[in-house]
Amino acid sequence: MGRPHRIGVVGTGYISAAYLSTLADHPGVTVAAVADIDAARAASVAAGIAGCRALPVDELLQDPQIDTILNLTVPAAHASVALAAIANHKQVYGEKPLAADLPAARSLLLQASAFEVSIGCAPDTVLGTGVQTARAAVDAGMIGRPLSAVAVMATPGHERWHPNPDFYYLPGGGPLLDMGPYYVSALVHLLGPIVAVTGAASRLRDTRVIGSGPRAGSSIPVEVDSHVTGVLHHAGGALSTITTSFDAVRTTAAPIEVHGETGSLAVPDPNRFDGDVRLFEAGADDWRTLDPLAGYVDAARGIGLLDMVLTGTPRASGELALHVLDAMTSLLRSASEGRRLDLTTTIAERPAAVPLTPAALWRETA
Repeated sequence: MGRPHRIGVVGTGYISAAYLSTLADHPGVTVAAVADIDAARAASVAAGIAGCRALPVDELLQDPQIDTILNLTVPAAHASVALAAIANHKQVYGEKPLAADLPAARSLLLQASAFEVSIGCAPDTVLGTGVQTARAAVDAGMIGRPLSAVAVMATPGHERWHPNPDFYYLPGGGPLLDMGPYYVSALVHLLGPIVAVTGAASRLRDTRVIGSGPRAGSSIPVEVDSHVTGVLHHAGGALSTITTSFDAVRTTAAPIEVHGETGSLAVPDPNRFDGDVRLFEAGADDWRTLDPLAGYVDAARGIGLLDMVLTGTPRASGELALHVLDAMTSLLRSASEGRRLDLTTTIAERPAAVPLTPAALWRETA
């Protein structure tokens, strides 16, 4: 019990509203302060949260009243903000990816260990009933020994709807580093750690046109591959084929399918917390939808931070995020070098499964 855990938010852009809708009224935490390079935007956000202050970034990071920093900056700033928070003995939970490159991500984990603070990282969508029900089905042997998986994320690109999409097409962005964390994290939850990758990639064009907002019609540069595909070799022997693309108009592929000796699972979009998990068993006539078996019911962005600060055993951990980043950056390097690459990180085991947890329970935990 005691006082609520105090959170300071750095970055009040597009995604912050989703987090704040989960955290602002939770009895176990208090959004005590927010900061942004746009001071007016931070002040506007703070005005909508009881007791919340708008502070300069450096002042918030040093504030002794803050327990955990929620790092919602752009990918290029993830590492510097997190390192500053850790140096001030604060826990950190950040948006994905953990950092723009693997060396910076390793440094974060080393610093967090040295300062004995926890570090967590999105995505936390994998803690919802969608992926967790699929994991429970795999663990219960519903498809027999898992052999393979297929993951597909294919869109025309975020510039269609995002008013400031520049960072999606700069180093640290691209379809794999942006959307891949949802899919790769889900595949690790489902099939375990990855030991090696084989990749291929391409870039459709060198500029994109913003489709909405005050900058609509403006061109932005593309400096990263916009279509990435490859194979993830899991430690248990299963192979996952993954495609992430900003160069496709539409797809009918399931977000994730997992295939085993005696059945197949259709897994809902790992960018969502829920969705139907469907099972096709050998000898059956059709797919059947499984009732939710596990996961936080009606979860939303921020559940990973709550899981970290209220349970003390984060499932959306920095260690998992480092492993996922290793898989993705290795896949990009494999595509560039044209060869299979072994990963340099691992996790001892899959993150702990989430028992089926009703919304009323996790929303009232303090």
